[in-house]
Amino acid sequence: MKSVKAVVDYLKSGNVSYIFGIPAGSVNAFFDELYETPEITPIVTKHEGAASYMAAAYAKYSNKISVCIGSSGPGGTNLLTGAANAMREHLPILFLTGSVPVRTVGLNASQELDAHPIYESVTKYSKRVDNAEDLLTEVHKAVEIAVSGVPGPVHIAMPIDVQLQQVEKCTLPLFPKRTPLLPEDAVIEKAIKQVTSSSKGIIFAGQGIRGAVPHLLELAELLKWPIVTSPQAKGLIPDDHPLRIGIFGFAGHESASELINDGDFDTVLVVGSSLGETATNNYNPNISHNKTMIQIDFDEEVFNRKYPVDTAILGDTEVALSYLNQSLHLLGYERNVSSPKSRHFENLTEEYSTKNVLLRLQDLLPTDTRYTIDIGEFMAYVIHHMNVLENDSFDINVHFGAMGSGIGSAIGSKLAEPNRPTVSITGDGCFFMHGMELLTAKEYQIPVMFVVMNNARLGMVHHGHSLQYKRAHNRFSQEPVNISSLAETLDIPSIRVDDMEDLNQESIHTLLHHDGPTILEISLVDDRVPPMGDRVKFLSSFGK
Repeated sequence: MKSVKAVVDYLKSGNVSYIFGIPAGSVNAFFDELYETPEITPIVTKHEGAASYMAAAYAKYSNKISVCIGSSGPGGTNLLTGAANAMREHLPILFLTGSVPVRTVGLNASQELDAHPIYESVTKYSKRVDNAEDLLTEVHKAVEIAVSGVPGPVHIAMPIDVQLQQVEKCTLPLFPKRTPLLPEDAVIEKAIKQVTSSSKGIIFAGQGIRGAVPHLLELAELLKWPIVTSPQAKGLIPDDHPLRIGIFGFAGHESASELINDGDFDTVLVVGSSLGETATNNYNPNISHNKTMIQIDFDEEVFNRKYPVDTAILGDTEVALSYLNQSLHLLGYERNVSSPKSRHFENLTEEYSTKNVLLRLQDLLPTDTRYTIDIGEFMAYVIHHMNVLENDSFDINVHFGAMGSGIGSAIGSKLAEPNRPTVSITGDGCFFMHGMELLTAKEYQIPVMFVVMNNARLGMVHHGHSLQYKRAHNRFSQEPVNISSLAETLDIPSIRVDDMEDLNQESIHTLLHHDGPTILEISLVDDRVPPMGDRVKFLSSFGK
């Protein structure tokens, strides 16, 4: 059998359902095997970069490894941004790239590129396999690495001739499953002593609490500690939970900033946050100043990176929180489950503004809608103003900040959870990068509503530059394009909104119940300054 067939059979044995990417000469042998493997559907995208974002969202919401493939040379380099993003988000993705025949390496072959060293800095493991007998073994090794310990992306480069060489049929290795990372008992005991001796503490939650929210809420209710979250964790803690204070960091809330800066707490429990720039409002020292700091994470590299940690609990978030809760119950702590607090819904006016559009949109869409948020000025409004009505309702990639990622993320999310309404909020700048993936969604009948905030400029750049340098280059603006007209040429249903009256239940219902992608174009130039927090102050501090 061909060595590449063994790889496809192996992925099939692991219940891999989708392969994201684009066929090409150096990986056609792989795609050829899919004819005989109907259990795996190739999602052929318009750009490999978008394929990597789809794979990332699919891994995140399916809790399975994703597989993403690209050609040798440019196909492989187009996947790199997605690999870096997956590394940042700890998402298990197997990146497969083609490679020129072994005998032509170094001879300037078509699309020749030694890809595996390029991937080394953005993956947990990267390898070019030059012997057909080693291909399955290396793919299996890579998958094991991807799902073990701290999950993350891996990369295997497959030369054309290696894929096609015959190998003896063998028993497939067992597809690996992740083994939970258990914290040490002594560390849990130390943390319990610290939290029980604390006069007052807070919980700082990041996106690493995904999948562990019930345990986190139980801990907060046992300790009666308030919760602040990072921007990336928006959507994980409901707005009406009585202990939720708000978002700290980029585009965060004043209530959370007041607690961090002026609160009288003596202990902070950091759960699932690496405490990066956007989560900490530019490394605010008040988070840890004169406080006992306890941090839970499955990645030991985040401990003491910027903030000194008194007790580092290395383990899976869900397991560590469960251990803490059990210990507190044994000590007699009782869970105080207060009634949900009344939600504060901002008053909508007829003023045609970004904030009003997003709030009106949320009012018209199902409460369980998941929003995948792209990069742009609208992102700050989403973080600051939109409501959290259901768990895990926002996918926000502010920490890596790849423009166009929200488009692919919506498609990957919908494939992972087909029954959940999915809406991508993107901008015209992002749309011009990866907007043609709407055709991918159309071809596979993936029903996602794409809300395109069209202001004919790079809005975040415009506002940030204007605030920092007191001027903005006229080339930050773009030629105005009617995206709805473009959608018509793609035969994709669309509605263009030019004022608040255009945004109504009838128009949303029409788009939401289509059996494929739709576009809601918001034609709006909003010169109000987005609620970006101290981001501009931080950037302005350099060079002084």
